Amino acid sequence: MLNLRTAVPSALLILMAAGDGFAQNSFLDYQKSFGRVSDVFRRKEDTLRMQFQARNLTWPAKNIFIRSFKYDSELEVWVRQSMSEPFKLFKTYRVCALAGTLGPKRMEGDFQVPEGFYYINEFKHNSTYHLSLGLNYPNVSDRILSDTLQPGRDIYIHGSCVTTGCIPITDPQIEELYILSLHAYNAGQDYIPVHIYPVRYTVHKSVEFLERLTREDPSLKSFALRLKKAYDYFEQYRKLPVIAINPKGEYVVL
Repeated sequence: MLNLRTAVPSALLILMAAGDGFAQNSFLDYQKSFGRVSDVFRRKEDTLRMQFQARNLTWPAKNIFIRSFKYDSELEVWVRQSMSEPFKLFKTYRVCALAGTLGPKRMEGDFQVPEGFYYINEFKHNSTYHLSLGLNYPNVSDRILSDTLQPGRDIYIHGSCVTTGCIPITDPQIEELYILSLHAYNAGQDYIPVHIYPVRYTVHKSVEFLERLTREDPSLKSFALRLKKAYDYFEQYRKLPVIAINPKGEYVVL
C-alpha cells in the first residue's frame, strides 16, 4: 500500500479498487433506508439508466471519476466498467455558484474552493443542501501547505446552488451524482476521485485569465502547471495518473 504522505487517492484508486462487497451492499441499503435517498432512487434511477443506454454505456457504472473546473464553472462525470478500460464522459454539469477566486484553499474562512486531487469520503443524506458528497479536504498536500491550525474543512459537492467554498450544483444534478456515486461505491470503488482544476486548459479565454493572475505569482503559476500535468495525462489516456506528493507538499505526476 502506498504511504499516505507520498501519494494521493488517484494512485490509491488504482491499487485499492476492490472492496468488501457485503459491507458496501449494506451501506447502499442503509442509504436507501433514508426517505430522501429512497425517494431519489425511486424518481431518478430509471431515468439515469435510460441516459446510459442512450450513450451506449453499461448501467450502472462500476467506476466513476469527477472532474471540476473552477473558472469555467463545470463539473464532469466520467464512467467505466473496469480498471483496464478508459473512462468515457457521461455528463457535464454546470456549477451554479462560485466563492473566492482561482488558486488553492489554504485556510479556514478564505471562501476558496480547493484545487487539487481528492476523493469522496462522505455520503451525507441529510445535508442542509439537499444531498452532499464530502471531499477529503485537507489532503496530505493541503496539510503541508495550508495553515497548520485552521486549514479549513467540510468541503462538499452539494445541491441547493449556494456556496461559501464548496462545489454547488442543482438539486436534480446532485441527485444523479449521488446515485452514480453510491452505485460505484457499492461495486467496490472505495476511492471515487475528484480532480479540481483552476481552468479548462484547452479554453483560450480561461488560460489567458489564469496567466494574468499568475504572472506576478510564481508559486501559484507552478501549482497550476503541476495540476495541468495530471490533466494532460488524463486527456491523453483517459485513465487516472499516479500522483505523488513531495516533501514540499507539491503534486508530482509519476
